Amino acid sequence: MNTMQKYLGLILFVIVLIMGILFFVAGNLFLIPTAQYSSYESKLKKITDTDTIKISEKELNNLNKKVELLSRKIDRFTPGNAFLIVNTTENSFRLIKNNQEIRKGLCSTGSFIQFEVDSTKSWTFETPKGALSVKGKITNPIWRKPDWAFIEEGLPVPVYNHSSRYERGVLGDYALSLGDGYLIHGTLFQRFIGQPVTHGCIRLNDADLEAVYNNLQVGSKVFIY
Repeated sequence: MNTMQKYLGLILFVIVLIMGILFFVAGNLFLIPTAQYSSYESKLKKITDTDTIKISEKELNNLNKKVELLSRKIDRFTPGNAFLIVNTTENSFRLIKNNQEIRKGLCSTGSFIQFEVDSTKSWTFETPKGALSVKGKITNPIWRKPDWAFIEEGLPVPVYNHSSRYERGVLGDYALSLGDGYLIHGTLFQRFIGQPVTHGCIRLNDADLEAVYNNLQVGSKVFIY
């Protein structure tokens, strides 16, 4: 009996010892690292959140300063009154007044066709690009036909002030001069608005032309790109 009790006691001791060892190993392998990870993660999150807030505020302040600086630069370059923006790639325009777009639509610009008569005389029908300005405003404009208009029609070129050079009713009700013979004007062929078909002038339909004419003044900027 005593011998049996000794064996049972020994077996229980071995079982308890093995369980203790397993628990110790499991604790070292899983429980303790998990607890440490949770602790480190909590500390890291706290540090990261604090640094992120500081970095974000710093970056936000820098961005606000840059935006303010750029806004000032834009204000210096932006005309205070109405101005026109013409996109020759898309054949479109935007009319801006008080920094607000008040009208937009299609227009026609230069075809970029090169018309060569001989080795000494040629024209490229391109709308000039850059920051231009309105040089003059005209109601019921009369087109003074240039030399190329006669050559295109196979007609002899008349003298400078010949009456055949002047043609009424083909430029619409209004025209705005950009200098060097380039105009913003209307057209009899409004179905072609939105296409690059002009000899360099900017054509608008009747309603858009009237709005542009009424809002732009002599000296107003016309930005063409």
